[in-house]
Amino acid sequence: MSGREKALWTRARLGQDGPPLDLLTARFDRHVYAPHAHDEFTVGVTVGGLEVIAYRGGRIHSGPGSIVVLEPGETHTGGPAAPEGYSYRALYAAPALLTEGTLDRGTLPHFRDPVLTDPELATALRLTHTELSACPDPLEAESRLPWLLTALARRHSTARATDDRIPGAQAIAHAVRDRLADDVTSPPSLSTLAADLGLSSRYQLLRAFRTTMGLPPYAWLAQHRVHRARALLEGGLRPAEAATLVGFADQAHLTRWFRRVLGVTPAAYRNSVQDSGG
Repeated sequence: MSGREKALWTRARLGQDGPPLDLLTARFDRHVYAPHAHDEFTVGVTVGGLEVIAYRGGRIHSGPGSIVVLEPGETHTGGPAAPEGYSYRALYAAPALLTEGTLDRGTLPHFRDPVLTDPELATALRLTHTELSACPDPLEAESRLPWLLTALARRHSTARATDDRIPGAQAIAHAVRDRLADDVTSPPSLSTLAADLGLSSRYQLLRAFRTTMGLPPYAWLAQHRVHRARALLEGGLRPAEAATLVGFADQAHLTRWFRRVLGVTPAAYRNSVQDSGG
Protein backbone atom coordinates (compact mmCIF):
# COMPACT_ATOMS: atom_id res chain seq x y z
CA MET A 1 0.00 0.00 0.00
CA SER A 2 1.48 3.35 -1.05
CA GLY A 3 1.85 6.36 1.21
CA ARG A 4 -1.37 7.87 -0.14
CA GLU A 5 -3.36 4.68 0.24
CA LYS A 6 -5.21 3.96 3.45
CA ALA A 7 -7.84 1.66 4.90
CA LEU A 8 -9.25 2.56 8.31
CA TRP A 9 -11.72 0.25 10.05
CA THR A 10 -14.05 1.35 12.83
CA ARG A 11 -16.51 -0.86 14.71
CA ALA A 12 -19.81 0.64 15.80
CA ARG A 13 -22.33 -1.11 18.03
CA LEU A 14 -26.08 -0.87 17.58
CA GLY A 15 -27.13 -0.17 21.16
CA GLN A 16 -25.16 -0.83 24.34
CA ASP A 17 -25.41 -4.61 24.00
CA GLY A 18 -26.35 -4.76 20.33
CA PRO A 19 -24.58 -6.37 17.40
CA PRO A 20 -21.45 -4.78 15.89
CA LEU A 21 -21.29 -3.13 12.49
CA ASP A 22 -18.04 -2.40 10.68
CA LEU A 23 -17.26 0.90 8.92
CA LEU A 24 -14.43 1.29 6.39
CA THR A 25 -12.84 4.53 5.20
CA ALA A 26 -10.49 3.84 2.28
CA ARG A 27 -8.44 5.41 -0.48
CA PHE A 28 -6.60 3.35 -3.12
CA ASP A 29 -4.36 4.33 -6.02
CA ARG A 30 -3.22 0.87 -7.14
CA HIS A 31 -4.64 -1.75 -4.79
CA VAL A 32 -7.11 -4.21 -6.34
CA TYR A 33 -9.12 -6.52 -4.10
CA ALA A 34 -8.91 -10.24 -4.75
CA PRO A 35 -12.25 -11.89 -5.61
CA HIS A 36 -14.23 -12.26 -2.38
CA ALA A 37 -17.74 -12.12 -0.89
CA HIS A 38 -19.31 -10.91 2.36
CA ASP A 39 -22.02 -12.33 4.58
CA GLU A 40 -23.47 -8.83 4.95
CA PHE A 41 -24.65 -6.17 2.54
CA THR A 42 -21.81 -3.89 1.50
CA VAL A 43 -23.14 -0.33 1.23
CA GLY A 44 -20.61 2.21 0.00
CA VAL A 45 -20.51 5.82 -1.10
CA THR A 46 -17.76 6.85 -3.52
CA VAL A 47 -16.18 10.07 -2.29
CA GLY A 48 -13.66 10.78 -5.04
CA GLY A 49 -12.12 9.31 -8.18
CA LEU A 50 -13.53 6.38 -10.13
CA GLU A 51 -13.83 2.74 -9.04
CA VAL A 52 -14.36 -0.33 -11.19
CA ILE A 53 -15.95 -3.44 -9.67
CA ALA A 54 -16.26 -6.90 -11.21
CA TYR A 55 -19.75 -8.02 -10.18
CA ARG A 56 -22.36 -10.48 -11.49
CA GLY A 57 -20.32 -11.33 -14.56
CA GLY A 58 -19.74 -7.74 -15.64
CA ARG A 59 -17.91 -4.56 -14.70
CA ILE A 60 -19.56 -1.62 -13.01
CA HIS A 61 -18.18 1.86 -12.37
CA SER A 62 -18.81 4.19 -9.47
CA GLY A 63 -17.95 7.88 -9.32
CA PRO A 64 -18.29 10.61 -6.67
CA GLY A 65 -21.68 10.61 -4.98
CA SER A 66 -22.72 7.17 -6.20
CA ILE A 67 -24.06 4.58 -3.77
CA VAL A 68 -22.83 1.03 -4.34
CA VAL A 69 -24.78 -1.92 -2.90
CA LEU A 70 -23.26 -5.40 -3.10
CA GLU A 71 -25.46 -8.24 -1.89
CA PRO A 72 -24.39 -10.98 0.56
CA GLY A 73 -22.65 -13.95 -1.05
CA GLU A 74 -21.93 -12.15 -4.34
CA THR A 75 -18.29 -12.53 -5.37
CA HIS A 76 -16.71 -9.26 -6.46
CA THR A 77 -13.46 -7.34 -6.79
CA GLY A 78 -12.73 -3.62 -6.66
CA GLY A 79 -9.99 -1.29 -7.78
CA PRO A 80 -9.15 2.08 -9.31
CA ALA A 81 -10.48 2.83 -12.79
CA ALA A 82 -8.23 5.87 -13.32
CA PRO A 83 -4.62 6.78 -12.46
CA GLU A 84 -5.68 9.18 -9.69
CA GLY A 85 -7.33 6.30 -7.79
CA TYR A 86 -10.51 6.54 -5.78
CA SER A 87 -11.79 6.92 -2.23
CA TYR A 88 -14.94 5.65 -0.57
CA ARG A 89 -16.74 4.97 2.68
CA ALA A 90 -18.44 1.63 3.22
CA LEU A 91 -20.42 -0.17 5.90
CA TYR A 92 -21.23 -3.85 6.26
CA ALA A 93 -24.83 -4.38 7.35
CA ALA A 94 -26.69 -7.54 8.35
CA PRO A 95 -29.66 -8.12 6.00
CA ALA A 96 -32.19 -7.59 8.81
CA LEU A 97 -31.09 -3.94 9.10
CA LEU A 98 -32.46 -3.24 5.63
CA THR A 99 -35.90 -4.73 6.18
CA GLU A 100 -37.15 -3.40 9.53
CA GLY A 101 -39.55 -1.04 7.77
CA THR A 102 -40.65 -3.41 5.01
CA LEU A 103 -43.20 -6.16 4.57
CA ASP A 104 -40.41 -8.57 3.65
CA ARG A 105 -38.68 -9.07 6.98
CA GLY A 106 -36.73 -12.29 6.85
CA THR A 107 -36.42 -12.08 3.06
CA LEU A 108 -33.26 -10.82 1.40
CA PRO A 109 -33.99 -7.59 -0.49
CA HIS A 110 -32.71 -7.62 -4.07
CA PHE A 111 -31.03 -4.62 -5.70
CA ARG A 112 -31.26 -5.01 -9.47
CA ASP A 113 -28.85 -2.10 -10.02
CA PRO A 114 -25.80 -2.15 -7.74
CA VAL A 115 -24.86 1.49 -8.51
CA LEU A 116 -27.49 4.00 -7.39
CA THR A 117 -27.99 7.72 -7.92
CA ASP A 118 -29.69 9.19 -4.86
CA PRO A 119 -27.91 12.41 -3.79
CA GLU A 120 -29.98 12.95 -0.63
CA LEU A 121 -29.42 9.44 0.67
CA ALA A 122 -25.76 9.41 -0.40
CA THR A 123 -25.13 12.61 1.57
CA ALA A 124 -26.89 11.22 4.64
CA LEU A 125 -24.96 7.93 4.47
CA ARG A 126 -21.63 9.71 4.06
CA LEU A 127 -22.28 12.12 6.94
CA THR A 128 -23.44 9.31 9.23
CA HIS A 129 -20.42 7.20 8.33
CA THR A 130 -18.05 10.12 9.00
CA GLU A 131 -19.54 10.99 12.38
CA LEU A 132 -19.83 7.40 13.61
CA SER A 133 -16.25 6.67 12.52
CA ALA A 134 -15.10 9.61 14.64
CA CYS A 135 -17.22 8.62 17.65
CA PRO A 136 -19.12 5.30 17.39
CA ASP A 137 -21.79 6.09 19.99
CA PRO A 138 -24.12 3.05 20.35
CA LEU A 139 -27.38 5.00 20.59
CA GLU A 140 -26.39 7.24 17.68
CA ALA A 141 -25.56 4.22 15.54
CA GLU A 142 -28.85 2.55 16.43
CA SER A 143 -30.82 5.74 15.74
CA ARG A 144 -29.28 6.47 12.36
CA LEU A 145 -28.19 3.31 10.57
CA PRO A 146 -31.40 1.20 10.62
CA TRP A 147 -33.35 4.27 9.49
CA LEU A 148 -31.06 5.00 6.54
CA LEU A 149 -30.67 1.36 5.51
CA THR A 150 -34.43 0.84 5.57
CA ALA A 151 -34.79 3.92 3.34
CA LEU A 152 -32.20 2.44 0.99
CA ALA A 153 -34.14 -0.83 0.71
CA ARG A 154 -37.52 0.85 0.36
CA ARG A 155 -36.36 3.21 -2.38
CA HIS A 156 -34.12 0.95 -4.45
CA SER A 157 -34.77 -2.76 -3.81
CA THR A 158 -37.59 -5.22 -4.30
CA ALA A 159 -38.62 -4.84 -0.63
CA ARG A 160 -42.14 -3.50 -0.07
CA ALA A 161 -42.69 -0.64 2.36
CA THR A 162 -44.82 -1.08 5.46
CA ASP A 163 -47.67 1.22 6.44
CA ASP A 164 -45.95 4.08 8.27
CA ARG A 165 -48.91 4.95 10.45
CA ILE A 166 -48.02 4.08 14.06
CA PRO A 167 -51.03 3.99 16.43
CA GLY A 168 -50.24 5.83 19.66
CA ALA A 169 -47.09 7.42 18.21
CA GLN A 170 -47.12 10.31 20.64
CA ALA A 171 -47.39 8.09 23.71
CA ILE A 172 -44.59 5.87 22.36
CA ALA A 173 -42.33 8.85 21.76
CA HIS A 174 -42.92 10.30 25.21
CA ALA A 175 -42.26 6.94 26.86
CA VAL A 176 -38.96 6.64 24.96
CA ARG A 177 -38.03 10.23 25.83
CA ASP A 178 -38.64 9.60 29.53
CA ARG A 179 -36.60 6.38 29.54
CA LEU A 180 -33.67 8.12 27.86
CA ALA A 181 -33.83 11.05 30.27
CA ASP A 182 -33.84 8.65 33.23
CA ASP A 183 -30.47 7.17 32.29
CA VAL A 184 -28.38 9.63 30.31
CA THR A 185 -25.07 7.88 30.99
CA SER A 186 -26.15 4.38 29.92
CA PRO A 187 -29.35 4.61 27.87
CA PRO A 188 -31.23 1.42 26.99
CA SER A 189 -31.04 0.21 23.42
CA LEU A 190 -33.86 1.09 21.06
CA SER A 191 -34.42 -2.62 20.43
CA THR A 192 -35.03 -3.11 24.16
CA LEU A 193 -37.36 -0.12 24.30
CA ALA A 194 -39.28 -1.32 21.24
CA ALA A 195 -39.81 -4.74 22.84
CA ASP A 196 -40.84 -3.18 26.16
CA LEU A 197 -43.43 -1.05 24.35
CA GLY A 198 -44.85 -4.00 22.43
CA LEU A 199 -43.65 -2.83 19.01
CA SER A 200 -42.87 -5.32 16.29
CA SER A 201 -39.70 -3.53 15.16
CA ARG A 202 -37.20 -0.86 16.10
CA TYR A 203 -38.19 0.99 12.93
CA GLN A 204 -41.68 1.57 14.36
CA LEU A 205 -40.13 3.18 17.43
CA LEU A 206 -37.90 5.38 15.27
CA ARG A 207 -40.85 6.38 13.11
CA ALA A 208 -43.03 7.26 16.11
CA PHE A 209 -40.25 9.24 17.78
CA ARG A 210 -39.20 11.21 14.71
CA THR A 211 -42.82 11.99 13.79
CA THR A 212 -43.63 13.27 17.28
CA MET A 213 -40.38 14.88 18.39
CA GLY A 214 -39.05 16.04 15.02
CA LEU A 215 -35.64 14.40 15.47
CA PRO A 216 -34.19 10.94 16.15
CA PRO A 217 -33.69 9.61 19.70
CA TYR A 218 -29.92 10.12 19.86
CA ALA A 219 -30.27 13.78 18.80
CA TRP A 220 -32.92 14.41 21.45
CA LEU A 221 -30.72 12.81 24.13
CA ALA A 222 -27.66 14.76 22.97
CA GLN A 223 -29.55 18.03 23.38
CA HIS A 224 -30.83 16.91 26.78
CA ARG A 225 -27.24 16.13 27.77
CA VAL A 226 -26.11 19.56 26.59
CA HIS A 227 -28.64 21.31 28.83
CA ARG A 228 -27.55 19.22 31.80
CA ALA A 229 -23.90 19.93 31.01
CA ARG A 230 -24.68 23.64 30.82
CA ALA A 231 -25.86 23.61 34.43
CA LEU A 232 -22.72 21.74 35.50
CA LEU A 233 -20.47 24.24 33.73
CA GLU A 234 -22.30 27.09 35.44
CA GLY A 235 -21.55 25.32 38.71
CA GLY A 236 -17.82 25.44 37.97
CA LEU A 237 -17.07 21.99 36.54
CA ARG A 238 -14.60 21.67 33.68
CA PRO A 239 -15.91 20.51 30.25
CA ALA A 240 -14.23 17.09 30.52
CA GLU A 241 -15.89 16.47 33.89
CA ALA A 242 -19.27 17.62 32.63
CA ALA A 243 -18.99 15.42 29.52
CA THR A 244 -18.50 12.31 31.64
CA LEU A 245 -21.30 13.11 34.06
CA VAL A 246 -23.93 13.66 31.36
CA GLY A 247 -22.98 10.60 29.29
CA PHE A 248 -20.94 11.93 26.37
CA ALA A 249 -18.10 9.67 25.27
CA ASP A 250 -15.54 12.44 25.72
CA GLN A 251 -15.07 16.20 25.75
CA ALA A 252 -14.87 16.34 21.94
CA HIS A 253 -18.31 14.78 21.65
CA LEU A 254 -19.70 17.29 24.16
CA THR A 255 -18.08 20.14 22.25
CA ARG A 256 -19.58 19.02 18.93
CA TRP A 257 -23.11 18.99 20.35
CA PHE A 258 -22.67 22.04 22.58
CA ARG A 259 -21.73 24.13 19.56
CA ARG A 260 -24.68 22.78 17.57
CA VAL A 261 -27.18 23.59 20.29
CA LEU A 262 -25.77 26.77 21.87
CA GLY A 263 -23.37 28.11 19.24
CA VAL A 264 -20.27 28.17 21.48
CA THR A 265 -17.82 25.66 22.91
CA PRO A 266 -18.31 24.42 26.49
CA ALA A 267 -15.07 26.13 27.56
CA ALA A 268 -16.14 29.46 26.08
CA TYR A 269 -19.53 29.19 27.72
CA ARG A 270 -18.00 28.34 31.11
CA ASN A 271 -15.57 31.25 30.90
CA SER A 272 -18.29 33.71 29.92
CA VAL A 273 -20.55 32.60 32.78
CA GLN A 274 -17.68 32.87 35.28
CA ASP A 275 -16.70 36.31 33.97
CA SER A 276 -20.29 37.51 34.28
CA GLY A 277 -20.54 36.10 37.80
CA GLY A 278 -17.33 37.82 38.84
